[in-house]
Formats: sequence, structure tokens, C-alpha cells
Amino acid sequence: MGFDKLTASLCGKPIVIHSLDRFEECDLIDEIALVIRSDRHEEFQQMIRKSGHKKVRWLVDGGKERHLSVWNGLRQLPSETRIVAVHDAARPMVSSELIGRAVQMAEECGAVSVAAPIVETLKKADTNRAVVASIDREGVWGMQTPQVFRFDWLLDAYQRIVGAGQSVTDEVSAVQAAGRPVRLLFNPDWNIKITFQRDLDLAERLMGG
Repeated sequence: MGFDKLTASLCGKPIVIHSLDRFEECDLIDEIALVIRSDRHEEFQQMIRKSGHKKVRWLVDGGKERHLSVWNGLRQLPSETRIVAVHDAARPMVSSELIGRAVQMAEECGAVSVAAPIVETLKKADTNRAVVASIDREGVWGMQTPQVFRFDWLLDAYQRIVGAGQSVTDEVSAVQAAGRPVRLLFNPDWNIKITFQRDLDLAERLMGG
């Protein structure tokens, strides 16, 4: 985007604070580990103090890749942790109610991802952006966050991934690789990930800014 999306202003406050608000408001969330760049701890501590969040217990150094950042966060959590939810802070429109539903579902089945079915026509293109094939969208879902798991399942899955020197783009992939079943929780509401300027503009409109 040309700037740090997590600290970009959305309806008057940083995007990351909107995401933290939703977890702070969810009664089923006890503690939060915020994984950030190692050189930005003071900046984020100031934001958290200003926002009055009480559940952020740890600021954790991120890794060079997403899966290593998640691994660092998991290792910070107490061994008695039962359920862990991993969320992209760039999804500020998630609801506290949806987070709670995902946690309850994970307590029942062990592994859950918030998701929505793909409705667009999908095409595969070559490096010149020429269409080379169609992709059947039947049964295809787009993964969102939070992705919520039994802590021991996710910890084991990441130990396998990191130990093997492999990489995954989300927690569902890690848990699947460990042979665990994953259920999807349909999200009918907006849960856009702020990636482009247009996403920030849309989120501003949807949130009434």
C-alpha cells in the first residue's frame, strides 16, 4: 500500500486497534499476544495504553515470514492454554460475536476457520496475464481469520512445519498437514483484509466514517 496498513487511520483510530477492540470485547478471549516487528514495541505499547486494552499480555517479535511470526506467538503462550485464535490484524471488521462462535465451535471440534464461499468466476493465467484455464469454484471457500484451534493441535502442527523447514500461508494448512480435520464457519458479514487502498476506503464507508 505504500504505508503501514496496521497503523493507518480507520474512522479515527489505527486499524490494529479496531481488531484488538473486537477481541477485547469478546468474553471468551482471556489474553492476547500481539506479534509485531521488534523495533516497534514502544510505538505499539503507547497505542495500547491509549486505547485502554486490558487483555494484551505480550508483545512478541515477529519472524521473517508469517508462519514464523505465528510460531513465535504460540511459544509465548502458557502451557495450560486450551484454545488459541490466530487473527490477521488487517481484518478490522471482524465481530466479537463471530469470534465467540468460532471459539465455541473449536472447543467442540478442535479446529475451525472463519470462511466464505467463493462467488466469482475463477481463471488461471500465465505470467503474461493471459487466461489459460478455468477453475471450478464448486466447494471452494476463501479462508478468513480468526482461525481457532485446540492449542495442543496447533502447537504440534507448527512444531512439525518449523522442524521440517516448511512454510504455510495459514494455520488451516499447518493443521491439515498434521492430519487433523478442520471445520469451516460461514461468515455472512464483511471481514475484508486491508491490502489495497480501495480496501481501506471501503472499510471506512462500511464503518460509517
